[in-house]
Amino acid sequence: TERTSPRVVKVVALPKPTEREQTQRYFQRYVEHLPAAGEIVLFDRSWYNRSNVERVMGFCTDDQYEEFLRSCPEFERMLVRSGMTLLKYWFSVSWQEQRRRFESRNQESAKRWKLSEMDLEEHRRYVEYSMAKDATFKYTDIKQAPWYVVPSDDKRTARLNCISHILSQFEYEDVLRPPVELPDREAVAYVRPPLHEQTFVPRRY
Repeated sequence: TERTSPRVVKVVALPKPTEREQTQRYFQRYVEHLPAAGEIVLFDRSWYNRSNVERVMGFCTDDQYEEFLRSCPEFERMLVRSGMTLLKYWFSVSWQEQRRRFESRNQESAKRWKLSEMDLEEHRRYVEYSMAKDATFKYTDIKQAPWYVVPSDDKRTARLNCISHILSQFEYEDVLRPPVELPDREAVAYVRPPLHEQTFVPRRY
């Protein structure tokens, strides 16, 4: 999202629900983040936490899980009927590639902090997550909001393919601005103060 305007594009990755949010309807805390006309919201995992992470790790009950699978398609159909475009992407990474990435992080001290205990446990339960994904697709891959699988062992290719697909779902005009003419510096009498009067950071590189 670094090349998009934060005025119209935002990323939402909600943390663990608060005690108050746990008493609300499941989809309620997501609704306040839904976009208005002309806006784009990118949900990281979104409400599908329930049928994947919460299901596999035991963070929800069987009743909560089954209710989610029943109500999620209707919730999404309602969003689409209201005029919203809902695109759902599953970035699919093989166990071997996930292993390689984790080993790479583990070998670099600057990246080792990215490996949490949760990451390691989820890696161990890779097959369980695959089964949860299959069940999620079975109940929520609906005509109004289908799932799109993005093969993601190669990050760059995955991102380009996903961006290309997103753009193909909308009619838009090329708004590339032409180069601007840079102005000359204003002619103002100015003498910079002596450098020895200023404090600089040590030049080590």
